[in-house]
Amino acid sequence: MRANYRGDLVLESGVLEGGYLSVENGRINYVGSEKPPIADIEREWDGAWIFPGGVDAQVHARSQKGAEGFDACTRAAAAGGVTTIVDMPYDEEYLVCSAESVRMKASDAEREARVDVALYGTINPDEGAARIREQVEAGVAAFKFSTFGTHPKRFPRVPPYLMERAFSEIAKHGLAAGVHNENDEIIRHEMKTVSDRGITDYTAHGLSRPPISELLAICEIYELGAHTGCRAHVVHCSLARGIDIRTSYRKQGFACSVEVCLHYLVLTEEDDVRRLGGLGKINPPIRSRSEREGLWTRLASGEIDIVSTDHVSWPLERKSNPEMLANASGAPGIEVMIPILARECDSRGVCLGTLARVLAGNPARHFGLAPSKGSLKPGADADFCVIDPATSPYRAARGQTVAGWSAYEGREIPKVLATYLRGQCVWDGSEIVQPRGFGRFVRPAQAR
Repeated sequence: MRANYRGDLVLESGVLEGGYLSVENGRINYVGSEKPPIADIEREWDGAWIFPGGVDAQVHARSQKGAEGFDACTRAAAAGGVTTIVDMPYDEEYLVCSAESVRMKASDAEREARVDVALYGTINPDEGAARIREQVEAGVAAFKFSTFGTHPKRFPRVPPYLMERAFSEIAKHGLAAGVHNENDEIIRHEMKTVSDRGITDYTAHGLSRPPISELLAICEIYELGAHTGCRAHVVHCSLARGIDIRTSYRKQGFACSVEVCLHYLVLTEEDDVRRLGGLGKINPPIRSRSEREGLWTRLASGEIDIVSTDHVSWPLERKSNPEMLANASGAPGIEVMIPILARECDSRGVCLGTLARVLAGNPARHFGLAPSKGSLKPGADADFCVIDPATSPYRAARGQTVAGWSAYEGREIPKVLATYLRGQCVWDGSEIVQPRGFGRFVRPAQAR
């Protein structure tokens, strides 16, 4: 069956206004300004943006057992125009650090997900790098580590000597090593200082994780990549200086990349965390207004490789403690990332093609999912979303997120009119129209 769709096509090269997208057998077979031959289905979305389906590079669907899971998370993804998620390896029940755990999680995704799912793997520090190869063979798209110990078992710190061994092994397989970028020693010292001073309000979190703690970790990550030949990836940079460090290593010829999250491009400490309190606690912290603007300058210049959500749907009871540091870190965002950033780019005069690159094309290439994923090109999977530029206030209670709250509550955002996965409508603008298990586990094409 052939289907033709018309709208403003958002390509990495720019926006093709009034363009045509033709789909057959789940794949794109034509993109252009001339109308293709008549098809079984003809849809016109005049004035709407047709984006490639988002590839959210950083999702925590199972950080708390019973709180979300693949079904609920991918429902929210589909409602937000995201057609592939890359899920983190830090599940509440176990670390995804062996072939068996990868296969178990992939099987769960195949049974539960509404959109496609790729997986990160990691290591158990007690085992070292011994299980990296078996996870590659099981289909992980990348590996994830942390320079900070969030939890000794579920989210452990990987010390530099062990990180070097892991990077060396990963380099043999051509995958990337993504690392949580915060220096453990500095943060533990500053957290004690904040506590000793009796600071408990919204400023406590930023004070306990100062910029230098992030910048030192970024340097460590990139230098380990340079030393081992591994593709080193900083997973959530909140600082313009961090982007500049990435650019310096790239100019030296090293294969490295940087990811910035939705919240760092939209929220600020003084305007939003002050209001949100525990709802705005995220690691690394949401920074100042000037840092946000510095990130936008670097996004527009092409120095940011990927933008993601770091999505996690903590229930309100984990985010409502009046003592800032007692709250869980993280926030839901997968349902709003593409529409919020589309509006931000449009209002700031940043080419929407930039979003096609950082939300779809680059993450698909980074994880080895291209050319099937991440683009509106002939031969690619027909994964796309349709967005009406007209805005309305976002209400989490009316959405698909199970969290029931949002740091973006009440913000004026465009509406996702439809989301398609492999040519089939998953979200029709009002509800999810595909069953559990419609999504697939996807693995990288070029892993060795």
